[in-house]
Amino acid sequence: MRASGLADTGALLALLDRDDRWHDACVEALGSLRLPLLTTLAVLTELFHLVGDSRGEVRAAWRLVRSRALRIAPIEDSELPDLEALMDRYHDRPMDFADATLVHIARRESIQTVFTIDHDDFETYRSAGNKRFHIVPARRT
Repeated sequence: MRASGLADTGALLALLDRDDRWHDACVEALGSLRLPLLTTLAVLTELFHLVGDSRGEVRAAWRLVRSRALRIAPIEDSELPDLEALMDRYHDRPMDFADATLVHIARRESIQTVFTIDHDDFETYRSAGNKRFHIVPARRT
C-alpha cells in the first residue's frame, strides 16, 4: 500500500495532547488524509522522548503506533550519506535528524504531503524535483 503522506513528531504529539493548541487542527487534518502515513524510527524516538515518563501518554503513543494509521519507512545504511547531505544543505535551519529522515523518504517515495505543525522548516525544505511540501494542517494565523 502506497502512503500518501508523511507524519512528523509535532503533529503526532498534538494528536495525543488535548491541551495542545494544535490538537483540534491535527485531529481534523488527520481525518482528511488517506492513511496510513509514513514516518520513521527517528520521528517515533522523538515522540516517545517528548511524551516522557507519563504512563498514560506513553500508552496513548503506543495506541497511535499500533492503530495502523502509521507505517514505519525503513532507512538503509546506504542511505545515511543522503541524510548527512540534507542536514548539511539545511545547516542554517538547522535540520534535525528526524526531519532529514522525513525529507529523504519524501524524495525517495515521491511524497509531497507532510502532517506537521513545523511550518517554518517544512516550508523551507524541498522534496524531489525541488517541489514545496503540502503541509497539513494549514498554518494557523
